[in-house]
Amino acid sequence: MTATAGVVALRFEADALHAIDQTELPWREHQLVLRGAGEVAEAIRRLAIRGAPLIGVAAAYGVALELARQPNSLDRACEILRAARPTAVNLAGAVDRVQAAVRAKPADPAATALEEAARIHAEEEAASAAIAAHGAELLAGVTHILTHCNTGALAAPGRGTALAVIAELADRGGLVQAIATETRPLLQGARLTVYELARLGIPHELVVDSAAPGLIATGAVDAVIVGCDRVAANGDVANKVGTYGLALAARAAGIPFVVAGPTSTIDFATPTGADIVIEERDPGEVRRIPVQVSGPDPDEVRRAADQRITLEATPCRNPAFDVTPAHLISALVTERGAVRSPDAASLAALSA
Repeated sequence: MTATAGVVALRFEADALHAIDQTELPWREHQLVLRGAGEVAEAIRRLAIRGAPLIGVAAAYGVALELARQPNSLDRACEILRAARPTAVNLAGAVDRVQAAVRAKPADPAATALEEAARIHAEEEAASAAIAAHGAELLAGVTHILTHCNTGALAAPGRGTALAVIAELADRGGLVQAIATETRPLLQGARLTVYELARLGIPHELVVDSAAPGLIATGAVDAVIVGCDRVAANGDVANKVGTYGLALAARAAGIPFVVAGPTSTIDFATPTGADIVIEERDPGEVRRIPVQVSGPDPDEVRRAADQRITLEATPCRNPAFDVTPAHLISALVTERGAVRSPDAASLAALSA
């Protein structure tokens, strides 16, 4: 099939980081213009910029932006950005790379940081293309595929991770349909994945999260593919909350459960999934859902607001991620190839 235009989630231009505000999608394509570490960190924190590889790239640029304003602010800028979100390893990894590069070549810290950030950006784009190819080869023959959360160009530079594999399957022919979960509580699937699938011209349907395991059980899909925010050294994977249940359903149905992500998401310093810090977000995100309303000015672009769906005092838990044990994962697709049944030995060999 011939895909329509994809999405460019962020770009560095004219001494600023330009990023689509993902909290306003799909109602409005609004570009943020970010000029310092604090602004980039806040955009990451409130999910205006999200997706493990993408927030790593954004954070790298954030260090460079801060050094352009304050050349002696390296450690402070890195600290601000590392603290923005705890679970995705790419963020801290990218910041650490920029910090090390500047310390090794301190004469012009802003230029050195920008050069390293651009290098990370290019590496992630190349990884995305390779993941798409390796994943499509692994899943050749799949006609109906289910995915969770958002893993396209809004989550990773280039085509994305899991959604890049879906796009490549569509380009090669044979893919009949992608099924996207809505992905509560912030609806990244309903708002972002559907937006990207529509832009790419890929046939798709949206289902509520609780419907997905039942659909898998009926044989409605041939495979499940998701992204990842951190892969532990033993192959356990942290990803958007709800992933674990899909892995269990896929195992029960006897279909592949595939994780796609760059090797920058593998954290060999984290032994198992039990050691991954799971981000607990504002309980208010569970009590409300985003809805579309008109602004006071009739000509104002429609914006997103919150609609309460339960009593305001309702106690809520809001873990942003869950951990899927390695034994439930059919394959981990990276830019270096697909690792079947990932474990400590196969991941170590992948990085060698």
